[in-house]
Amino acid sequence: MHGTEKPSAWLQRWAHLIPPGASVLDVACGAGRHMRFLAALGHHVTGIDRNPEALALAKSHGSVTCADIENGPWPFIGQTFGCVIVTHYLWRPLLPTIVDSLAPGGVLIYETFAAGNETVGKPSRPDFLLQTGELLKVTKGLRTVAYEDGFEAAPDRFVQRIVAVRSRPTECVERWPLHPV
Repeated sequence: MHGTEKPSAWLQRWAHLIPPGASVLDVACGAGRHMRFLAALGHHVTGIDRNPEALALAKSHGSVTCADIENGPWPFIGQTFGCVIVTHYLWRPLLPTIVDSLAPGGVLIYETFAAGNETVGKPSRPDFLLQTGELLKVTKGLRTVAYEDGFEAAPDRFVQRIVAVRSRPTECVERWPLHPV
């Protein structure tokens, strides 16, 4: 079942930026592979997905919400999280809401398929493929810590990834380490 694989290498690389003990929202969490990883790091994880069978597996790693976020209301209105993670999911109308769900100091870790993927497999519909620089535009008000947009092999796919942080209202310069300490 989708969501039982190892956690994303992108998430594993950047998870050290998530504030200790932070609340984390995993959007389109599937069976909870990222929830499992983040809960093991001591985070309070919430997953959302529309598949109740997948959520039955995910709920052992945190709280879950079953909702169709493409056709229904966003169930977390007014809530913010120390981290929001999204992998292999794109619903453009939801992008501003995802960004708005970050608390001050919160980290967005996002990766999904990009334009060009239609040449190597699925997804191939433009609705499900990010355009060049699209994540940079959506996260314009955040601090970009890392960004990738290109092709990777094994499996062949075009991807776009970003790690972006909502700044805290503070006068000191925040440090976002590129490698865990």
